[in-house]
Amino acid sequence: MYYKERLKDLREQLEIKQSDIAKFLNISNKTYSAYEIEYEIIPVKHLVLLVDYLNTSVDYLFGFSQSKNYDIYIKGIDKKLAGKRLKSFRKENKITQTKLANELNTTFSVISGYEIGRRLIGTPFLYDICKKYHISADYLLGKIDSPKYLK
Repeated sequence: MYYKERLKDLREQLEIKQSDIAKFLNISNKTYSAYEIEYEIIPVKHLVLLVDYLNTSVDYLFGFSQSKNYDIYIKGIDKKLAGKRLKSFRKENKITQTKLANELNTTFSVISGYEIGRRLIGTPFLYDICKKYHISADYLLGKIDSPKYLK
């Protein structure tokens, strides 16, 4: 995923201990440490809490943007809005749910579940979509309205 360096740098710049972030996320120190070295992938629900806590963007953490944050940034996440944005992105690019599922090595029903807001998109899927199509992770998650696409 490539977020480990930025995650550690941000934490150290803010002089925050791993244990403080673990406590904030309500997880063990071991789990947070595994996130920071990318031994485990940060679930989107923790990713969103983490970027809000560190006052940064998902795009910056993923290495898609050099700007640490956006002027207008919504805290938290709305699963329904995130689902609508994923569906809108997919249709705008004329990608069927089946094609997207195949690209992500998952199933049609998983994509459908994301789009109707039943569950949050998986972090690896979010990363892969954003990297391939140059779309903002923060936009897809409903944390910003602009920019939609990144250079």
